[in-house]
Amino acid sequence: MSVPRTTLVYDLPTRIFHVLFAGLFVTAFTIANVADESAEFPYHMLAGGLLAALVILRLIWGVAGTRYARFSSFELSPRKLIGYFRAMFGGGLRTWAGHNPASSWAALIMIGLAAGLAITGVLMVNGQEQYEDVHELLANTFLATALLHVAGVVVHRLRHRDGFAFSMVDGRKSAAAAEGIESARPVAGIAMLAVVAALGAYLLRGFDPATGAVQAFGTTLSLHEADEEHAEEEHDDD
Repeated sequence: MSVPRTTLVYDLPTRIFHVLFAGLFVTAFTIANVADESAEFPYHMLAGGLLAALVILRLIWGVAGTRYARFSSFELSPRKLIGYFRAMFGGGLRTWAGHNPASSWAALIMIGLAAGLAITGVLMVNGQEQYEDVHELLANTFLATALLHVAGVVVHRLRHRDGFAFSMVDGRKSAAAAEGIESARPVAGIAMLAVVAALGAYLLRGFDPATGAVQAFGTTLSLHEADEEHAEEEHDDD
């Protein structure tokens, strides 16, 4: 029997970030593995750029957001993490107000990996291809962490049936969890969504599919790896 969830814990910006973060990573990862060095590959980099912007917004909200959106509320004690896993499989699991120890670590690791992907991606766009292996390692580690996170949510749901899996959908948890937040901050959530949408539209307007280049913020970036390889071949021929 599911436990009623009546306490608002996660605000709208946090939930929007969660959905966009997952969606943009899946988009970028899929394109990179399906359309590598094809005409569609630049869209991988555009998705990565949006992911980087989203991380910046989340870092800001992690300081200025509501109680359980702040990084200061994350449970990062290794002892509590071990205790959480023991309780998950052994029973007597404690109800956590915001992010539990496992989701706290998963969120922090994936945000850090996304930042690393953005940095190595920019370096590669600027011709430093030696970072390609690091970039791929970060992406695969991100995927593994995300899959472990999803698996943990599924196990938690099957064993404890406390509605935990849906808390990032409606923002609510069991009334026994803790004191809730007063507002979902809908204006801030809409603003976050608007910023990401506006940036995406701006990048797409400046993107030329024929050349695989994007004009943005007063500069032109070549997003087509094949163009770089072709340029190198021409240079060798000369």
